[in-house]
Amino acid sequence: MYFIGGNNYELVHDNKNGWNVEVFKERYSEVLERYDYIVGDWGYNQLRLRGFFKDNNAKGSKEFSIANFQDYLSEYCNFGCAYFVIEKTGEKNPLDQQV
Repeated sequence: MYFIGGNNYELVHDNKNGWNVEVFKERYSEVLERYDYIVGDWGYNQLRLRGFFKDNNAKGSKEFSIANFQDYLSEYCNFGCAYFVIEKTGEKNPLDQQV
């Protein structure tokens, strides 16, 4: 688990070693705190971050639902890119690993 911006997150998927905690720390913005998931994808040696909501989250539109994650990968990401998905656990424990 990683403590990020006041919330705990768990790495739920890492494709092609896309998770790089140091680069993530540099790119992270508090705007992402409202989302249930954060997806990071790599293109041209740059990490891009995007937030998604759980399918049943009333705040989220269809475009920002995690159910559309595969569509996002195929439409907006470089083919075969490295990426990762982290999920907000809802726990707020600052004793976990600080990021």
